[in-house]
Amino acid sequence: MTIGIQQEIAPASAPALRLHMIPTELGPATVRVQQGSGGGDPASGTPVVYLHGAAGTWTTFRALLPREPDADRVLIDLPGWGESIADVRLEDFSVEAMGRAVVEILDSLGYRRWNLVGHSMGGFLALHLAARWPDRAAGVAAISATTFGVSAAVRHPVRSLSGLPAFVRTLWAMRSMAALGPAGPALIRAVAATPVMGPLLSPLFADPAAVPGQVIRGLGHDARPASFWRAARAVALYDFGQWRSIRCPVLATRGDRDVFTPPSDLLRLSDLVPHVRLVTIPRCGHFANIEQPERVLRLLDELRVPSGRRRP
Repeated sequence: MTIGIQQEIAPASAPALRLHMIPTELGPATVRVQQGSGGGDPASGTPVVYLHGAAGTWTTFRALLPREPDADRVLIDLPGWGESIADVRLEDFSVEAMGRAVVEILDSLGYRRWNLVGHSMGGFLALHLAARWPDRAAGVAAISATTFGVSAAVRHPVRSLSGLPAFVRTLWAMRSMAALGPAGPALIRAVAATPVMGPLLSPLFADPAAVPGQVIRGLGHDARPASFWRAARAVALYDFGQWRSIRCPVLATRGDRDVFTPPSDLLRLSDLVPHVRLVTIPRCGHFANIEQPERVLRLLDELRVPSGRRRP
């Protein structure tokens, strides 16, 4: 059931986004839908569903939104992030519960099959959805999915300091901020409004100086320490063996300077997932959807996930 619907303007003169509030088992979720050129019954099409990371919201996919989409775009603020924080039930958080919440959202919108594009935690979640609902996942693009290395780092942070130091430091910082309650996000937002936030986030980007200040401020404003910590704990307990049941084509990428997704994660993924293509994006950190959006769009085209571009 959709609670409410309204229109808002999409970025870069793209078609308007239709705003929905949809109940899930983890709490109400804010969802934006950009209608594709096909129109008509959602059940007759296959939308592209964007799943953000634990340090972001739907806005991290702005650069991937086409002006003339060939299929519907579904942009979700997952429960606990962005505009989906009211009445969220973080005490019930797990990968399985988050997966069910996404399916509840897509069922409510009338979509039977989906192409999934996930970044970081969202890439992890996209792989889980493809494994748990293999008949409904048409394709997965996992952009710097935080998988095996992050899972091990949450379980053994001190041991992982040498391998994933940036993630371990982020984990400890988010855990500390979560312990402060509402004061934690407020403190991060205050820091985000200062020049200090740029150097703090610089390890996430290959060329930090090229990242607009508004993007840096946005990442700080959107920080949800309690949700980040819950998600990290859930990943630590996950059974990766279930990914062997994924049937659809999978694109798995990382940046060549990615501090959260090591090369070994992609290699281990290839041992589990039958139809996976591995790509390392040059001159890129953890946010390829921000740093290298044109390259990401080309890769989505090759995966045959609609990108909104007109084919010759």
